[in-house]
Amino acid sequence: MSEQPPQYPAQPPQNGPQSTPPNTPPNAPPGPGQQPQNPYQPYGAPGYGPTGAPQWAPDHPESATVLLLGILGMAVCQVIAPFAWIKGARVKREIDEAGGRLAGRSQAQIGYILGIVGSALLALYVVGIVVYVVIVVIAIGASASA
Repeated sequence: MSEQPPQYPAQPPQNGPQSTPPNTPPNAPPGPGQQPQNPYQPYGAPGYGPTGAPQWAPDHPESATVLLLGILGMAVCQVIAPFAWIKGARVKREIDEAGGRLAGRSQAQIGYILGIVGSALLALYVVGIVVYVVIVVIAIGASASA
C-alpha cells in the first residue's frame, strides 16, 4: 500500500527569474534565487510601499487648526466659531479635491461642525443681549414717565 504523491498538471514555462519549474505545486516554496510572492497583497498595490508597509497620506496642514478653532469656539469664545466654520469648509473642499493625497478630513469635519454649533450659540447670545437691552430701555422709559 504505497501512496503516490499528487500529480500536478504541467505548467507552461514563464520568462524571467520568477518562473517556476514544471510540475511544481502552486504553494511550493520558492527555489534558489527566487523571491517569495506575497499571497495577500500584490506588489505595488495602492497604499503600500515596496516593503509592504502601509503608507498614509499626510494630514492637510490646516486640519488641526480647524479642529482647534472649533473646540475653542465652543468652549471658550464663540466669536472664534465662525472662523472654524468658514475655514473648515475650505479645508474639507481642498482635501476632497486632492483625490486621496491629503488626509485629515475627519479633523476638519469635526472643527467645521463645532464651528456651526458655536456660531449658532453666538447668534443666540447676540439675540439674547439685544432682547435684554430692549427690555432695559423700555423699563427705564416706563419708570421715567411715571
